[in-house]
Amino acid sequence: MKIWKMNGAGNAFAIFDARSVPFSPTEDQVRQLAEEMNADQVIALERDAARDVFMRIWNRDGGEVSACGNASRCVGRLLLDETGKDKITIQTEADMLRAFRAEDGLITVDMGSPLMGWEDIPLAEKMDVRGVDVKIGPMDNPILSRPAVVSMGNPHAVFFVSDVDAYDIPALGPLVEWHPLFPEGTNVGFAQVIDRNTIRLRVWERGAGLTRACGTGACAALVCAARAKLTERKAKLILDGGELLIEWRESDDRVYMTGPVELEFETEI
Repeated sequence: MKIWKMNGAGNAFAIFDARSVPFSPTEDQVRQLAEEMNADQVIALERDAARDVFMRIWNRDGGEVSACGNASRCVGRLLLDETGKDKITIQTEADMLRAFRAEDGLITVDMGSPLMGWEDIPLAEKMDVRGVDVKIGPMDNPILSRPAVVSMGNPHAVFFVSDVDAYDIPALGPLVEWHPLFPEGTNVGFAQVIDRNTIRLRVWERGAGLTRACGTGACAALVCAARAKLTERKAKLILDGGELLIEWRESDDRVYMTGPVELEFETEI
């Protein structure tokens, strides 16, 4: 089996080629692989009858999830190089994605349309997704409150803050990740709007912790910011591991993510 260690803007993946060799790790095995390969997620490439590949995703804690934006770019790069195609299709549990080359060696992924219904995220009860009833800290003076929520194939809660570096994210993230309002847990974004075309973002990722970058988190932050008229529908997202360009197109309601991909090494077992 071929294995690639890759990262997208610092978000690290161990990618296993399971198109000809079965790969069905247990949760303990996923945790061990992630630890040994210093990966935020473990990815399996599987055959798909209708698409170029099926991408299966496990978080560092061993749980299987439906979507991962930065991994989609990495897998897109692998399949574009392998097939020589101009565009490839990736099936995930959440959606069918399209990846293609951009300028300067970057990869763009069509991440699909954001889901904004409270039941799509999902929330435990009906609520205005532009600011849900979540407070962290004293009730009369919370540290964080009323995040905007959206699903990009996985749930995201986005807090807009004046200084993203002023928050102890490893302490606060877990309090939101498994808040009772989120029955499936949630990714937690801390977004600082610098101007109408720039957002500084840090993300506590469900099942993985504080990551150097989160692709679906960047998409979610841009969607929530544009929905609140805080930014334009296209902006640069500055993450700890690099920069992503996110565009939520009005013409087709789809979110396009463009960013870097790095192949750290490849091996076989």
